[in-house]
Amino acid sequence: MFRFENIYLFAALALVAVLLSLFMAVLRWKNRTARKVGDPALVQALTRSYSPRKFFIKSVLALLALALLVVAAANPRKKGATEAVNRKGVDVMLLMDVSKSMLAQDIKPNRLERSRQLASLLIDQLADNRIGMIWFAGHAYMQMPLTSDASAAKLYLQNAGPDAVPTQGTVIGEALRMAGTAFNSKEKKYKAVVLISDGEDHDAEALKVVRDLASTGVMINTVGVGSAEGSTIYDPSINDSKRDAQGNVVRTKLNEAQLRELAQVGNGVYVYLQDAGSAAATIREQLAGIEKKELEDEAFVQYHSYFYYVMALALILLLAEMFISERKKVLA
Repeated sequence: MFRFENIYLFAALALVAVLLSLFMAVLRWKNRTARKVGDPALVQALTRSYSPRKFFIKSVLALLALALLVVAAANPRKKGATEAVNRKGVDVMLLMDVSKSMLAQDIKPNRLERSRQLASLLIDQLADNRIGMIWFAGHAYMQMPLTSDASAAKLYLQNAGPDAVPTQGTVIGEALRMAGTAFNSKEKKYKAVVLISDGEDHDAEALKVVRDLASTGVMINTVGVGSAEGSTIYDPSINDSKRDAQGNVVRTKLNEAQLRELAQVGNGVYVYLQDAGSAAATIREQLAGIEKKELEDEAFVQYHSYFYYVMALALILLLAEMFISERKKVLA
């Protein structure tokens, strides 16, 4: 069965519809012009070398060629042989808090950058596992589904920040629920979450979601970022500390108690992020205790592309269109 690698490119087929509308408009213009001349015999004499049929054929060929070029760009392909996978691992969802409180500088350079460092180390050290990523603030957003493509994960990680989400807040419960949907619901093991946050806003729903996930075999590990003393939040848009509606400087503190509780209920481990290397080692050791499974990923599947056949057909149609003249032979 054929599948398309770049299915979003089919939006370009709208251009075919636009050109078809222009073609119809040209036909109407030709008819109106002919009627304005008035004398049908004169019109026939003036246009006797013009072939409406050939004009129609040329237009159809050009439109078909354009549609085929769009299909070729979408790359129709078939799934081929699957390479043997000689590795075992677990499915790990990285949940990163990207709210503005993560810009606090109570740990240097700031909470967000330190979180990125940890996530980057985990991606490198969990190369034999599948990793997915979710950013959250006022809402949770799936950034990358589970995959073994570490290079893609690194690219997504570069964009983690408050600008990546439209609303602010700390909805840990929503992020955890979204992570749960990313796992195979039929499995009762091989699944883990690593939640990186300052836990600033208390989310009453988070504990309930953790209990539900733990009952399905998901291990919840949490990482606390920040300090108990807290810090102000630098806002680059005003080049000053963030203030509330009353004009008071906002101070954000690490909610370590909530993160510890989530890890305990989720059968995982809580880690305070002071050194990214040691934190990554603790999490890796915790994940090593999960039973491993054979992993099959799209990266190990060979695909046979057929775009060149479609493109060749499109070029043949374009050549045919070029060699067809709109004029017809007229007997003297």
